[in-house]
Amino acid sequence: MRISAKGEYAIKAMLDLALHYGKGLIPIQDIAARQGIPQRYLEQVLLLLKRAGFLQSKRGSAGGYQLARAPHEITVGAVLSAMEGTLERVEPGSRAGGRSAADHSSDLEGLWSEISAAVSGVVDRVSFADLCERVEQRRSAVRPMYHI
Repeated sequence: MRISAKGEYAIKAMLDLALHYGKGLIPIQDIAARQGIPQRYLEQVLLLLKRAGFLQSKRGSAGGYQLARAPHEITVGAVLSAMEGTLERVEPGSRAGGRSAADHSSDLEGLWSEISAAVSGVVDRVSFADLCERVEQRRSAVRPMYHI
């Protein structure tokens, strides 16, 4: 499975908005700065997410974006599917010179299918609420070196 920059940025933006869920509209500049995404590119990604029904937005100086549904109702797989189309099957990397007559890649067909199913199972099961929980756990585990 390959995830494009568009897909990765969509996941990062959705996670950012999930972490700020219930706090009102979030300006695009804030999302771009926190996530290290070029604002112009983020605008395109957010528009696609809005068209897919994941976001609501308001224009203007008091505008911004927010999730259209609660984070637990949106899975990573749904967002990736909206951004990438049908998720690509996991396949071995291509080799220089192409495949030879003695290529036995079909011997591994079952393995590639199992890996694809496992990846799909994970992204279809993990919601943005789950990701928020992971972020919060990681952040709470980071403790300062010195206590004053």
